[in-house]
Amino acid sequence: MVDGTAHNPIGSGSAYALHVHSGTDEWIWASAVAIAAELRRDLSDRPRARLLLSGGTTPAPVYRALAQAPLDWSRVDVALVDERWLLPDDPDSNAYLVNASLLHHYAKAARFEVMTQPGLRIEDVVARANAHAQQPAAAAVLGMGEDGHTASMFPGSIDLERALASRQAYAAVDATGCPGARQWLRRITLTPAGLSGAHAKLLLIQGAGKRAVLERALADGDVSRWPVLAALGGGGEPPLQIHWCP
Repeated sequence: MVDGTAHNPIGSGSAYALHVHSGTDEWIWASAVAIAAELRRDLSDRPRARLLLSGGTTPAPVYRALAQAPLDWSRVDVALVDERWLLPDDPDSNAYLVNASLLHHYAKAARFEVMTQPGLRIEDVVARANAHAQQPAAAAVLGMGEDGHTASMFPGSIDLERALASRQAYAAVDATGCPGARQWLRRITLTPAGLSGAHAKLLLIQGAGKRAVLERALADGDVSRWPVLAALGGGGEPPLQIHWCP
């Protein structure tokens, strides 16, 4: 359901809509249904649909549920919102998680656009990602860290301002300066320019802590301090669809 009651500090507006779910199971299936609906809409209008997915443990059960959607997965291109500078078979890569939670299930007919490959420089990887991004995405599925980062746009990192200002869909970034990036400092990330091209943007978060972070970000309004704000709609873009459960 959409929480629009007076006690809700976030509410909904032209830039975002908050969908509150009673528990984890409801959140998983509602999120999966919302993503499938965007894919179905694009597939009805064009030969192929493109889906951008984030890594992390939070969305993995949503991807497993999404894999059961009765879609023509052979017409779906799955790509990444961001990636660590790791090869796809590394268990710490986002590609590994997406492959294990979505593509090894019913959605295995989908075409997976892995970013990193042996022998490619990071500049080559970014160029390939930007070439693929010329096809608009049906949906971009995002997460958010406790520090307010989304994709690989980290507050305090030395390359954040360059990524935020980029006119390209993807950029290589050095996340030095932000503890949230942990040991994986070299990364490729979707930029606000890349996010703006998606037909729909969904932010999947759980728990009181994440909701409090989001409330602080919305109240502050500083995208450099809270990069998740780069995902907000407005200015002709569709509103960010936030799916949350306690």
